[in-house]
Amino acid sequence: MRFPAETCLPTAADVLAGQGVPADRETSVPVAESLREALDLFRKLAAPIGILSDVPTAEFSTVYRGEGRNAPDSPLAGIFPKAEQLILFAVTISEQAGEEVSRLFTAGRFDIGYMLDAVASTGTDRIAERLQEHCAGRAPAGTVFLRYSPGYCGWDITGQRQLFQALRPEEIGITLRESCLMEPLKSISGVLVAARSEHHRFDNSYPFCSACTTQTCRSRIPEIRDRKPRNHEVG
Repeated sequence: MRFPAETCLPTAADVLAGQGVPADRETSVPVAESLREALDLFRKLAAPIGILSDVPTAEFSTVYRGEGRNAPDSPLAGIFPKAEQLILFAVTISEQAGEEVSRLFTAGRFDIGYMLDAVASTGTDRIAERLQEHCAGRAPAGTVFLRYSPGYCGWDITGQRQLFQALRPEEIGITLRESCLMEPLKSISGVLVAARSEHHRFDNSYPFCSACTTQTCRSRIPEIRDRKPRNHEVG
């Protein structure tokens, strides 16, 4: 699946929020100009693409188990057996944006390079959101789709190896390093889980939660708490 770069273009506010800048803080002229240039570069360089594949629960159990390095207890381990549908996915904005970031840093354009890196990170997350929205028509009745990725919530990063074997995202140019990081770096992989909204909710009281630096689960769980899923509604 290919996406127009414009549909995945983040807003300036989203990029700054991702850098920890409060929404009510006035942006300086140099920062605003650097961000504007970075957004323009993203429009020109990003080539968003994704791949997805349905996976039976039994097969995903093998994918999730991976090399046996997952946390003894994790949210996804309790969620996926209750799922109505599981879809493996991977998305990337392609290599050009990352190559331009490196070129800018080499040239001493650290301000633009930093901003383009931030825009690319936020834009990649938006591609994953667009892919999730695309699955809206495939959501079983009464369920909500949410995505989970190796490296988070107790799913060990080495789980990427089994995921790649099952999904084969090399078809769209995503490869796996020995460290299990993806190439291009601005890529996201994981599983889309269609389950009732109550199954997606969990407390951040797992041992690994204290080491998490993002805590994105805290923002997305309230979004589904009061929702009433309908046929083909997606979270």
